[in-house]
Amino acid sequence: MRDIGILKQALPYFREYKGRIFVIKIGGELLQDESVIDDIAQDISLLHQVGIKAVVVHGGGPQANALSKKLGITPKIIEGRRVTDEDSLEITKMVFAGKINHEILTILRKHGSQAVGLSGIDGDVIIAERRAPMEVVDKATGTKNNVDFGWVGDIKSVNVDLLNILLEKGYIPVISSIADDGEGNILNINADTVASGIAVALNAYKYITMTNVNGILKDKNNPKSTISYISYNDASRLIEDGIAEGGMVPKIKQCVWAVKNGVKRVHILNGCVQDSLLQEVFTKKGIGTMILSDEEIEEYKKTGF
Repeated sequence: MRDIGILKQALPYFREYKGRIFVIKIGGELLQDESVIDDIAQDISLLHQVGIKAVVVHGGGPQANALSKKLGITPKIIEGRRVTDEDSLEITKMVFAGKINHEILTILRKHGSQAVGLSGIDGDVIIAERRAPMEVVDKATGTKNNVDFGWVGDIKSVNVDLLNILLEKGYIPVISSIADDGEGNILNINADTVASGIAVALNAYKYITMTNVNGILKDKNNPKSTISYISYNDASRLIEDGIAEGGMVPKIKQCVWAVKNGVKRVHILNGCVQDSLLQEVFTKKGIGTMILSDEEIEEYKKTGF
């Protein structure tokens, strides 16, 4: 009977979210464990079955790093961003748009969901431009370096026509973070950037980024100090004050950008925790961190949505 009670508690969320678009970004670190990705795929399939229109964007950094090392290529990461030379680009194409994308499709199918694998190139979903060399500050030393990120792209535009067609037909688009510049050059784009850009372009109700940490922490040394919800202004201050650092910085920046550009609810949560996606979406307390505007915080306190 306890399980029935839990189901009834979720009923208002089913009603509220039916027909809404959720963009879910799955970090590559989660895709290394078959049991974790199976659990996430099952959760996404449940969202799909109750009428939520899910779009999945995935990373694959750890897998690209592993293949690089096998091939004798040393991956280069600067301030949480990957430098992509010619060799690294070939690896990125194989891992992101090939291996990982198809594995996600297969597991979603296992749980009864029809999914379509895409990259940003398909249907001109993402048009990008190669990133110009830029000045990067080493936060540890304060040293400024001019860095050429190679075949790394920045988004110029997002076209969601194809995604809307697939969503209306009941498919789950699964998108890898590969794009092109319209001039024959393939580019590697940060998956958080792709996911937040698509969430904004689709006018998604939620943008959810699933990683291997519990959310935004009050104390970076205490994994249990998860902040349940926070305004985007306060989230930005955590970066300025050095409380958020490393790979979490670009994640938070993209979350803040998404909220500022119209996504009502943005979440960071730990995909390694079983059923974390369902707990975050269908309970008021949630399990990760939700980022929203000051105005929406008041609405959330009143309604729980």
